[in-house]
Amino acid sequence: MGNGKDHYYNKSKQEGYRTRAAYKLQQIDDEFGVLFGGATVVDLGAAPGGWLQVAAERVGSRGKVLGVDFQRIDSIEDVEAGVETIRGDMTDEDTREEIAAKAGRGGVDVVISDMAPNMTGEYNLDHARSVHLARTALDTARDVLQDGGHFVAKVFDGQDFEAFREDVAEEFAFAATYTPDASRDSSSELYVIGKNRVDAPVEAGDVLDVEIVGEGDEGDGIAKVADGYTLFVPEAAAGQTVEIEVTDVKPNFGFAERTD
Repeated sequence: MGNGKDHYYNKSKQEGYRTRAAYKLQQIDDEFGVLFGGATVVDLGAAPGGWLQVAAERVGSRGKVLGVDFQRIDSIEDVEAGVETIRGDMTDEDTREEIAAKAGRGGVDVVISDMAPNMTGEYNLDHARSVHLARTALDTARDVLQDGGHFVAKVFDGQDFEAFREDVAEEFAFAATYTPDASRDSSSELYVIGKNRVDAPVEAGDVLDVEIVGEGDEGDGIAKVADGYTLFVPEAAAGQTVEIEVTDVKPNFGFAERTD
């Protein structure tokens, strides 16, 4: 393909995208199907607007896209979707509250983030800052993403990457790591994709009285709590009512220990 930077840079100029990064989101969506017609999308770190353009095209006339950045974003023309922008710093609580207010009570379908820190050239520091921004995006997703929603965030590879990926995996039924072809060869950027968010009705540390309704493959007792959510409880038998403390929560099931 030759020099990837020149190829995608030139392609973006020819096709009217504001940045070559537009092709990264296209390729992520082609691979994982995170955008869909009629979706409401929040794009974090949206300036200058390449991802906004792609998101607006793919959600179509019934969709809505909200772009957030501390830099000014010029209005997006020639797209059918409704595009709004918020000028603010994603690490600032006021900005997050404004996003939640615009998202409304129903929440949003997709949160995407191409945020990157101002580069210092010191790799470990740049990595740590990228993880901080990605975690800010994940916190925003927790605030505004409805059940079944999708998430995409950029992060630089490094020592804290795997812990972040595991946190995404705990929030979503499906999680993956992906490097688009449009990423520069020299870049250490990775995209973490989470699909089908499940908002568990319990949290680690909750203490509950539950009825054991069955037995799992490993011999653990099975308790059903709110919304049919399953908890596995060691040393508990069907028919018992026991007091438990929740120890670990996954999207579709969790684990607990008896406290009685």
